[in-house]
Amino acid sequence: MAGEQKGKAKAEQAKGKVKETVGRAVGNERLEAEGRAEQSKGDARQAKEKTKDVFKH
Repeated sequence: MAGEQKGKAKAEQAKGKVKETVGRAVGNERLEAEGRAEQSKGDARQAKEKTKDVFKH
């Protein structure tokens, strides 16, 4: 399960980065903001999983 969550975090971060980059390239501020938000969501998920890992060991 933890591996699945880590994968989701990486996917959210990557998808967010793509959205942010495309939004910036075409001048779409909404898409750029969505991308940043998605990256943040992925970062939060990754931090949560890292915290779980610390307490497992």
